[in-house]
Amino acid sequence: MVVTGGGVAGLETLVALRELAGDRVALTLIAPEDEFVYRPLSVEEPFAVGRLRSVGLQRAAHGAGADFVPATIEAVDPGARTVSTSAGDELAFDALVLAVGAEAMPAVDHALTWDDRSDSEVLGGLMEDIEQGYTQSVAVLIPPGPGWPLRGYELALLIMRQAKSMWAELRTTVVRPDPPPLLALGEHAVGAVRQELDRAGIGVVSADYVSVEPGHPMVVVLQPSGERIEVNRALAMPILRGRPVEGVPVDGHGLIEVDEHCRVSGLEHVWAVGDCTAFPVKAGGVSAAQADVAAEDIAALAGAPIEPRLFQAELGRELAGLPAGRFLEKSLGVEEEGLAMHLPTAGVPVLSYLEKDLAAGWRGYG
Repeated sequence: MVVTGGGVAGLETLVALRELAGDRVALTLIAPEDEFVYRPLSVEEPFAVGRLRSVGLQRAAHGAGADFVPATIEAVDPGARTVSTSAGDELAFDALVLAVGAEAMPAVDHALTWDDRSDSEVLGGLMEDIEQGYTQSVAVLIPPGPGWPLRGYELALLIMRQAKSMWAELRTTVVRPDPPPLLALGEHAVGAVRQELDRAGIGVVSADYVSVEPGHPMVVVLQPSGERIEVNRALAMPILRGRPVEGVPVDGHGLIEVDEHCRVSGLEHVWAVGDCTAFPVKAGGVSAAQADVAAEDIAALAGAPIEPRLFQAELGRELAGLPAGRFLEKSLGVEEEGLAMHLPTAGVPVLSYLEKDLAAGWRGYG
C-alpha cells in the first residue's frame, strides 16, 4: 500500500489506514520533503498566522508503521502496479493513493495573490495599514476555476472581524464567479456563507472574470458588466493546476477525476485525494474528508470490518460534516502534547467548513 504526498491529504490517509486496517496493510509514504508544516491557531490569536509548526515526515511515517521514501512520484504503471520515483526507485503496490497536491498560480494581474506561503507578511502588513487608516477598502477576489474559495471567504471574514476589533472603518467586498464554486457543496453551503458575510457587513458581487487597474486607488473591473470598484487593496486567491504524473489521466486543469469512493476514473487499485482531484472546491476539511473516504474503502477491501462511506454523501450533510483531519489530529496530539489543531470559537462566524479549514491550516505537498 503506497501513499504519495506528505500534506494533510497524504498523512490523513496514512494514519487513517493504519488505525482502520491495522496490520492488514503494509504502508509506504513517498514525499519529496522531510517536513509536514501546519499551523495550529488559538482563540486568542486568530491572526497568529506566522506561527508554523512542523513534524518530520520520516518520523510521522514511522509513527504510523510505514516506510518513508524521500522522493517525488513521476509515473504510474497501472498494469504492472508499480510507481517510479525521482530517486530512480520502482515500487510495487496493491493499492495506491495519490495525494500529490496542485500548484497555485496567480490568477489576477496587479492584485496581490494570497496563499499560505505569504499570508503572515500579507495579513500583518494589511492589518497594520487598516489600523493606521491607510487602507479603508479591500477587495477579495475569488477567480473561476479550481481553487480555494473557502479560503477567500475566510480571509474576508477574518479581516473584517479584526478591523472591527480595532474600531477601524473598512469596506470589504468579495468578488466571486457566478455560479459560485460553493454550489459543489450544495445550496445550503452557499446560503450559509452568504448569511455570515451579510452579518459581517461584507459585500458580495459576481463576475465571470475580473481585471485590476493599478493606481491609488486601484480599480477592480468586473466582466462582462464593466462595473468598476475602487479599493485601496486587492487580494486575489490563486487558481490551481495539477502536478503531472505519467500514466494518470487528468482533466484540462491537470486534475484527477475520482468517483464517490475517491477511486481514480479509468484506473484500478488507484485512489486520489486532496487538491490534486478535480473536485472544484479545495480546502483542508475537504482533503481530510476525501482521505478518510479513500482509507475506509481500502481498509474494507483489505478485510477490515468497515462499511465505507461515500464522499458526495459526506458533503450532503450540514456544514458540521467535515473534519480537519481527525486521525491526523489525534496522532499529532499524541506525538507532541499541545500541537493538535484548535478551532477558534470566540467571535468567529460559526461556519464549520471555514472553521475546520482554518484549523487545518495545512501546507505541503499533497
